[in-house]
Amino acid sequence: MAGILSVTDPDRLGKTDRVDAWWVEPLLTVLGLTAFIVYSTWAAFQGDHYRFGPYLSPFYSPNIKEWFGWNLDFSFAFSILWVPAGFRATCYYYRKAYYRSYFMDPPGCAVGEPHGRSYLGETEFPFILQNLHRCFFYLAAIVLAFLWYDAYEAFFFKDAATGPATFGMGVGTIVLLVNVVTLTGFSFGCNSLRHLIGGKLDCFTCGATARIRHKLWGGVSLLNLRHTEWAWVSLFAVGFADLYVRLCSMGIWHDIRIF
Repeated sequence: MAGILSVTDPDRLGKTDRVDAWWVEPLLTVLGLTAFIVYSTWAAFQGDHYRFGPYLSPFYSPNIKEWFGWNLDFSFAFSILWVPAGFRATCYYYRKAYYRSYFMDPPGCAVGEPHGRSYLGETEFPFILQNLHRCFFYLAAIVLAFLWYDAYEAFFFKDAATGPATFGMGVGTIVLLVNVVTLTGFSFGCNSLRHLIGGKLDCFTCGATARIRHKLWGGVSLLNLRHTEWAWVSLFAVGFADLYVRLCSMGIWHDIRIF
């Protein structure tokens, strides 16, 4: 039938009747995710250059070393990053992204998969852990609250070692603010939050509470419509925020004070 794509030999990886460049998306996904994973892992191992003036790298937030006086034998970033890493790894969009790009299961619609694989869904270890997505959302919301606090702190500068901090704004302030806004857009567009707020309601007009939840559900749904875009923009923003703070701390970049 005209217009229907098919896999002429499903046992051959990449075999398809498609004539478009279907391989571009999984290739870019591999390159993007791999670059972020390599950089973030390297940055987490450093254990230094995560603060510059009022700026704190999101990879090291909350700063448990200053808040609680914890002196660990390893970089304390690893005591934090497992939360956003788990949240993204179990995200419905990211599952699709890395299943198609890394596992090639399948690499694209109507494209042949690797031979000899049996579909088990997410019922076997380790993929059964995907069901913890809602738990990771709760934990990620706590980390997000600390990131908003860090963005607020980025507006207050100490021009001397002693003395009160004064209100101001630097390029780093904007970087951290953009970072937390994009992370909020990604986190609050989560399908788990969408279900918790109103997805499980049978009636949206049965009482004032239901109507309020319906409005909130509608707001989350708007963010969810662009969940893919929020996922990638926030991934770039959080990586760049760490890079900006790190390079300023190392003296390679110089933060520009706007006022």
